[in-house]
Amino acid sequence: MAQPPATRASWPIFRSLAGFQPSNLPGDLIAGLTLAAIAIPEQMATARLGGFSPQIGFFAFMAGSLGFAMLGANRFLSCGADSTITPIFAAGLALMATAGSPDYQSLAMALALMVGAIMIAGGLFKLGWIANLLSTPVTVGFLAGISVHILVSQLPGVLGLTTPDGPTLYKLGVLAENIGQTNAYTLAIGLGVLALVAGSEKISARIPGALIGLVVATIAVIAGHLESKGVKVVGIVPGSLPKPSFPDIAPERWIKLLSLAILIAIVVMVQTAATTRSFLSDPDKPADVDRDFLGAGAGSLLAGLFGAFPVNASPPRTGIVSETGGRTQLSGLFAAAIVLALLAFGATLLQHVPDAALGGVLLFVALRIIRVKQIITIFRQSFYEFLLVVATAAAIIVLPIEQGVAVGIALSLLHGIWTTTQGQLAEFVHVPGTTIWWPAGPHVTGERKPGIAVVGLQAPLSFLNAEGFHGGVLKTIGHATPKPKLLVIEASGMIEIDFTAAQALRDLFRECRDDGVTVAVARLESSRAQDAFERFDLYDVLQRDHVFRSVDEAVRTLGQG
Repeated sequence: MAQPPATRASWPIFRSLAGFQPSNLPGDLIAGLTLAAIAIPEQMATARLGGFSPQIGFFAFMAGSLGFAMLGANRFLSCGADSTITPIFAAGLALMATAGSPDYQSLAMALALMVGAIMIAGGLFKLGWIANLLSTPVTVGFLAGISVHILVSQLPGVLGLTTPDGPTLYKLGVLAENIGQTNAYTLAIGLGVLALVAGSEKISARIPGALIGLVVATIAVIAGHLESKGVKVVGIVPGSLPKPSFPDIAPERWIKLLSLAILIAIVVMVQTAATTRSFLSDPDKPADVDRDFLGAGAGSLLAGLFGAFPVNASPPRTGIVSETGGRTQLSGLFAAAIVLALLAFGATLLQHVPDAALGGVLLFVALRIIRVKQIITIFRQSFYEFLLVVATAAAIIVLPIEQGVAVGIALSLLHGIWTTTQGQLAEFVHVPGTTIWWPAGPHVTGERKPGIAVVGLQAPLSFLNAEGFHGGVLKTIGHATPKPKLLVIEASGMIEIDFTAAQALRDLFRECRDDGVTVAVARLESSRAQDAFERFDLYDVLQRDHVFRSVDEAVRTLGQG
């Protein structure tokens, strides 16, 4: 029998194992085996995407799996090297060191430690709301832009061409010019692996198409002596096991990494929250996002200590664990143990894996993260938000990638601010035969009562819209015939009132009083708004008994004079 929730919640570490039962073991082992089969090629490919040797991807996966199992709450979530954040931090690190150099790896380790620390602080200080910084259109555009970066970065390996330096669009131009020099063998391997992975996914996500593709491609390279025909391979993969160490970099370089670490941490928070909410440990309980921030942060900390780079939650791998019978984080630990065994005893099996095969895996990953259906839906339902998708994707493609991501976050925040400022003042009318007052509209049958004006703002009242609200109310009163004797502010939409808004309300209450208009507030339901009335001394200018639970009550009490 599973332990009661209170007992599980009291576990300081390995909370996701608290409800483990012996009957869970077969499912966890099968899920772990499937996860390892999918993660091995993916982690190798993601490491190469970031400019690291393949075994560094294995270190990242083991660190992410162990760290999340220790401090995370979600029973299914898989944490490790991730193709969403890798292009971002790789571009940032490349500005400070040559990719693949010891200095580059030291910077990656330092970055992982910083991201881990930020994530843990986010979990401890309950900053789960940060995951909502990216709106859906911006997130879709962000993924589309990242996808283009991955595609462009992997095309040279699949085509058998030298990777050009420079911006993404410049790289595309160079590749187009040299397309005639494509190596037919590498192209066949890359597209063959892509087709095999896509076909396997189409049949069942449980089929390790990437692993099958790598095995087939490797056999083809060996049997056909394709290395002599220009097919590049991974080469010798050191069988060394991860050893704890601390990056030796100058203090000023830690400071230079801070902005990149914050950027990566925000993206990890967004993806971790989305993943854990999509695959709930208990369908009857909300996701513990803050606790899962701790798990993802612990994964990055361990990755930094063991020579790897920042890690992230993976929605596809998490889905695999959930679909193949995983019940606890034991599945992730088992997968990590398989990867560790591969490093210790079977690293030599990887030396003939062709680079083009890893490129084929990443091409599939890139194509999968483009949410075409969602882009079409946004275009059909909200064109201006579709422009957000386009602008975010364009910023990430055209600008240096870390700057593009920052622009995407800024666009998301500006979108939220703009939406708040668009909160319109609504005039309410009485629905005949009822006690209901409803916002006026073309499809609403209602009546206005002489001498009474009922208005409301269906948005938080803040510095962004306070002046417009104040002016709009006075305009409504001034244009009404006859002039209202009672003004009722329907406040159900005012879930928040800041200092600037409170001053606007004080001025409005005074001006109405001086003009002979009685003011009442109805449905002040938000506890934060109620607290604002107390903190900002609004009851000094509005009588407490002029706050009512409904518009009808306010009208019946004060509108008879």
